[in-house]
Amino acid sequence: MKRLAVIDDYENAALGSADWATIGDDVEISVFDDHLADEDTVAERLEPFEIVTMMRERTPFPRSLLARLPNLELLNTTGMRNASIDLEAARDSGIVVTGTPILPYPAAEHAWALIIALAKRVPEDDRIMREGRWGEGLGVGLNGKTLGVVGLGRLGPQVAGIGQAFGMNVVAWSLNLTQARCEEFAVTLVSREELFATSDFVTVHLTLGDRSRGLIGAADFARMKSTAYFINTSRGPIVQETALLDALESGGIAGAGLDVYDIEPLPADHPLRDLPNTVLTPHTGYVTKENYELFFTTTVANIRAWLDGEPVNVLT
Repeated sequence: MKRLAVIDDYENAALGSADWATIGDDVEISVFDDHLADEDTVAERLEPFEIVTMMRERTPFPRSLLARLPNLELLNTTGMRNASIDLEAARDSGIVVTGTPILPYPAAEHAWALIIALAKRVPEDDRIMREGRWGEGLGVGLNGKTLGVVGLGRLGPQVAGIGQAFGMNVVAWSLNLTQARCEEFAVTLVSREELFATSDFVTVHLTLGDRSRGLIGAADFARMKSTAYFINTSRGPIVQETALLDALESGGIAGAGLDVYDIEPLPADHPLRDLPNTVLTPHTGYVTKENYELFFTTTVANIRAWLDGEPVNVLT
């Protein structure tokens, strides 16, 4: 019987999101709902397992870790792309890596949850209501405001479309963005400088890579209005964290809605947790019932196919 470790199941949702019976007679399942940040402890925990299924990029699998898992034969990730897995090292070790589909809309919805929470003071007003108080601040309207979308790839157009439905002026910029792409979604192409200077809400929708790492920094925040809000649901390292903290602490920008961070889980003593002008969520842009059912139903199918000698959804 093969041994399977389901790791980083923070929500304890994996077993309830799919029917695992099709592999039950062939696999012994262990579920871990905590997160181990140290490679030594990860290696020690996972060393006995032939199969590991991971949640997105919560735990990285570099060559150094894979080399310490001699029993590992199948590594399954949710999503069909995972930059935290060294695929070349996995191939070198004879480890099959499989993935799952991911729904195309939850992250865009989550970006808007953060935008609306900031604009309409949802966290603040919820708190004062629970404290027995009433009506202590002004929200802002969205109609007529400018939404700046950094990146118009897969998610950016969805976010832009919702902004247009609210009657917002939508502008966009990224390193390779073209006029034709903007025209396809009725969005105005602007320069980087104009986007940060004129937008009332700036929302980031880029893939993390060599060119985007640290892309947004102090000069960009300095151009933003003091009344503007910054939203990041993509990846934390796209933004220079120190520059963002400085802008928030100094009042250079009105606030930020963040779902992603340089270090995840975010340390308990991180200064972002103490800033009153932030709305923070724990990288839950993709964490929906529908996505988890898709993730784990496909995970079970991937494991069954691999056990039968015909692996599917293999990442290369």
